[in-house]
Amino acid sequence: MGKLARFAGSEYGKMIRSQFKDIEGGSELAMLAAPSIEELEQLKKAVAIMTPDEKEKADSLTDEQVQRIAADAQIDPANLAIFINVYALHAKRRS
Repeated sequence: MGKLARFAGSEYGKMIRSQFKDIEGGSELAMLAAPSIEELEQLKKAVAIMTPDEKEKADSLTDEQVQRIAADAQIDPANLAIFINVYALHAKRRS
């Protein structure tokens, strides 16, 4: 979580996000390097309600599990899915 929070809401983070905007104004890829304060808070809410087993096996959560966690945390399921999928890729790259 610390790496994600590093640029959250900062001017540098805003610059990074603006560099990655698509033609519709979205910047999903940039949220991984510089999440907004709101996105970071959503992720914190999701992690806070995850069980120890879900946290330990976050890289292998199913789509249904991610959707349930997002619904329980009352956050955007797409944002949580992006973070979980990138975490899974990062975990597999380390192994």
